[in-house]
Amino acid sequence: MKKHIYLMLLFCASTLMAQHRGNYNQQDISRANIATSMGNSVLYNPAATGPVHKNLNPLTNLTIEVKGLQNVQATSYTAIFNLSQIGETAEEANQLAKGRIEAVKAALIGQGIVAKDFVLDVISFVPVYEVQVEKKIFSKKYNEVPKGFELQQNIHIRFTKTSQFENILSACAKNEIYNLVKVDYFIEDVAAVYKNLQTKLLALVQEKKDYYELLGFDMNDYTVAIADDKYCHFPKDFYKSYQAYNSISFEALKLKKNQGVTEAKKQTSFYYEALSYGAYDVVVNGAILEPVVQMGMHIKLLYIKKPPKADPKPEVKIETKHKYYVVAPDGTIDIKELQTDN
Repeated sequence: MKKHIYLMLLFCASTLMAQHRGNYNQQDISRANIATSMGNSVLYNPAATGPVHKNLNPLTNLTIEVKGLQNVQATSYTAIFNLSQIGETAEEANQLAKGRIEAVKAALIGQGIVAKDFVLDVISFVPVYEVQVEKKIFSKKYNEVPKGFELQQNIHIRFTKTSQFENILSACAKNEIYNLVKVDYFIEDVAAVYKNLQTKLLALVQEKKDYYELLGFDMNDYTVAIADDKYCHFPKDFYKSYQAYNSISFEALKLKKNQGVTEAKKQTSFYYEALSYGAYDVVVNGAILEPVVQMGMHIKLLYIKKPPKADPKPEVKIETKHKYYVVAPDGTIDIKELQTDN
């Protein structure tokens, strides 16, 4: 009985683990689970590779390198939908498109979205042609003739809360607007974010300088060279794809039944893969629930040892003795040395 209970608990634990991990990393379930050719990251198994330690190489020069990352929730978003409308005349195509757009506006105004949050961008307004066959006794001639007009517009809808996006999708779908082009993220005060990162990184640089001072290094004995960088990444650049499915052995089935197998189309899934925090010394707002804008700053300082000061050369004092020549009236010359303080 205890053995059965243990097996049941082990099975439940395995099931819960699989539910928690999701489909992304189920290597034991599917041979084609991860479509690495579609841009996915390399799988990492710390249990198999073991911890990695750097080899330390002492140097006379000192390097201080700090990286900071801040996850910033957008202050506003802009969703762009593409609308394509065909009509027999230019006026009909324009009126039909206008009616669909006004219906979307009416459904969204009053739900935190106002009229100025809608902008229309006309992409194209061109005639559509069809081919008519002109039959003759011994030949056929194919002529392109106007069939109608096609109007393409992009609808820009601005919103401030991600919860509003569901209502936007619903309103567009009810009016047969399905083509979501993209969603842009905007931050109101970018300079304040970089200023916050700069303050935190400079404090960290000072901590590392104090650490070197405690080790016996005098930072005044070094000249400094600097390189710095800042960057901003948006969620649309960090979606990766994978496929999760489990297929039977097609080869065994073909040999057994001697017939071909029609494979079903496998669904490609996407997921948001934010920047990993492993390479950063400072992370602000590290716990994220939704896609965010990731802004970073990188500072690298190189302290180069100053050459030792040369010893001052000893002062060479030259003593000069002055001699005077005394000429007597009779023409004789008498040489005398004059004693001076120098």
